[in-house]
Amino acid sequence: MNTRKRATDLEKSLADLEAIVERLESGELTMDKALKEFERGVRLSRECQTALKEAEQRVQILLGPDLEDFAIEDDEETAGEED
Repeated sequence: MNTRKRATDLEKSLADLEAIVERLESGELTMDKALKEFERGVRLSRECQTALKEAEQRVQILLGPDLEDFAIEDDEETAGEED
């Protein structure tokens, strides 16, 4: 699955999750419908968490050791300015 498709799926899942929360908070659902919506919301939440973890891992891989080096350089520059 390409990155654009994953982002679109994540955005749709988040929108669906938000709609579920609104329906549950409305108090207008029967107990059975509320339970089904809650179950669907839990599944969507888990899917979103997985997608976000995958994206975070990809970013960490792309940045690799450069991110650590950059942070160390910033700390050294900041330390020199304080003296």
